[in-house]
Amino acid sequence: MRLHVVGNVCVDTSFRLPRLPRPGETLNASSAVEGIGGKGANQAVAAARSGADVYFWAPIGDDDMAGRITETLKGDLDVDRLIRLALPTDRSTILLEEGGENAIVSAVACARAFDPILQTDLSETWSEDDILLMQGNLSWEVTATCLKLAKQSGLKTVLNPSPLSDANVEDFADVDLVIVNQSEAAALTGLESSAAAADLLFNKGAASVVVTLGREGSFVWDHPDDPPVPLAAHEATVVDTSGAGDCFAGSLVGLLAQGKTLVEAAKVATRAAAISVARLGTLASYPSRAEFSEIIKISELENI
Repeated sequence: MRLHVVGNVCVDTSFRLPRLPRPGETLNASSAVEGIGGKGANQAVAAARSGADVYFWAPIGDDDMAGRITETLKGDLDVDRLIRLALPTDRSTILLEEGGENAIVSAVACARAFDPILQTDLSETWSEDDILLMQGNLSWEVTATCLKLAKQSGLKTVLNPSPLSDANVEDFADVDLVIVNQSEAAALTGLESSAAAADLLFNKGAASVVVTLGREGSFVWDHPDDPPVPLAAHEATVVDTSGAGDCFAGSLVGLLAQGKTLVEAAKVATRAAAISVARLGTLASYPSRAEFSEIIKISELENI
């Protein structure tokens, strides 16, 4: 079973600060680090390191940064499905507080111009029983079309609609699994209660829902008729939370592609996210393949 991750990739510049700046204020950073990110790339790498067979479909620009992205991702992914557009490569600026919280600003011209159905052979490559994982960086029209075609082709569809942008709760009929954090669930549905938000997503067509709660863990609804399974977060000294949600989502779906149940996959993903927040960086903070193998073994032993 293949996992098709369709999304974005960008160059991240992270500035470490004692606190986030106030409006109109200039602060000096204690450090600045540049790396590769983007929710699509983050989730694809996490899934690949979990052991999944990942096909990553994303746009890059026609500049030097695109070459850096390709070289960096080669260590984890097949880069043959990255397509070049006549645009600047997408990039993000991350402001990181000493306590681990962050604020992010992104330029997403490539992501917004990307249409994998028209510009790639995605729909000719996927097969029945594969999984499609998407996020919120592409236009909602493109995302909705991909999800609909994938569903019609027999794929399991997964959506992590972050950033929310144009996503509409009315359009989840073609999504099998929705993964959102608590604030996204509230913004998407207009409901503060995670349980109520999940119920509304089920009513709109979702088959399963995972709501992440940061330090409080997550709730997993495998089926509308089943009670939620609460999963506690693993203890970690928080250093950098950027990309932790992508680590969770990517590894969870990667494990689904390897035959794990939703709850089993979420338990491993919770451990992976705890490792990521205790390290600096995004992709650099994610567990290695060897570390994933170890936490999968630990989780399997706990389930015996």
